[in-house]
Amino acid sequence: MTEEIAADGQKLTIIEHLEELRQRLVVCAVSVVVTTIIALLFVNKIFDILLLPAPPGVLKLIYTQMTEMLTTYFKVGILAGVGASLPVIVYEFVAFVAPAMTRKEKRYFFVLLPGVIVCFLSGVVFGYFLLLPWTVKYLLTFSDIATPLITVGNYVSFVSTILFFVGLAFETPVILFFLAKIHVVNSKKLASWRKYAIVGAFVVGAVITPTVDPIGQSIVAVPIILLWEIGVLLARFA
Repeated sequence: MTEEIAADGQKLTIIEHLEELRQRLVVCAVSVVVTTIIALLFVNKIFDILLLPAPPGVLKLIYTQMTEMLTTYFKVGILAGVGASLPVIVYEFVAFVAPAMTRKEKRYFFVLLPGVIVCFLSGVVFGYFLLLPWTVKYLLTFSDIATPLITVGNYVSFVSTILFFVGLAFETPVILFFLAKIHVVNSKKLASWRKYAIVGAFVVGAVITPTVDPIGQSIVAVPIILLWEIGVLLARFA
């Protein structure tokens, strides 16, 4: 039977390897369940945090289906629970894959992993404090022809989607560094693609922000361009 090397140098069979995977998945699942239960106790506080980007007195959430408030309540709790349990999930993932890596691969992995986490969290913070207030205010005060009646499910999906994709966009420097490290690209090639990167940044800004004004798109595009330049700089060190 095929064998793999464990962290202590002993060989594991495929069955033992799958058993280890099952145990680690169980730990992750228990962690998510526990953190989700705790998050459900504070869902009202979490909703208050999600509502902060909205201009005062303009947004009044409603629900139009019998189960919408209930499902949104649990959706917020689960999202918060998964976010809170990410350290455990990341640890179990690292502990599972690390024994199969070479020393060089481990070095790359442990160097890039903190960068991935920091960049994603930076994107979430940027989206929450800068992008969301502008976007929500623009959409809710665009016209006084009609009164906005936003459902709670729509608002939560809107906020979580923007924060998630802005967080992914902020991974640009790490991705460029990794591609340079494995010799797929280099700093000169990346620099020659600068004009395409600028156009692409505004396309991403147009996709992430639901507004059609150039200001909202620029709020996303300009940081992505700066992150691209940081990635080009990191590629030189790669």
